[in-house]
Amino acid sequence: MNIDERLEALTHSVELLAAMHQDSEKRMQRLEELVTGIAEGTARLLHIVQIHEQRLDDLEGNQTQQ
Repeated sequence: MNIDERLEALTHSVELLAAMHQDSEKRMQRLEELVTGIAEGTARLLHIVQIHEQRLDDLEGNQTQQ
């Protein structure tokens, strides 16, 4: 294998690595978007649970007073 063949093989390897890196970056970005969406949805659900708990507490408080 001469120097030109080695350089060509090295260039090909670097190009493959760069393509793999770009693919990984895209996947990571998509994963971050999904995690953010899940976290936001969970926060909204937690808020709803807190509202319902307060309503239940209010109802229970009214029943004990009657």
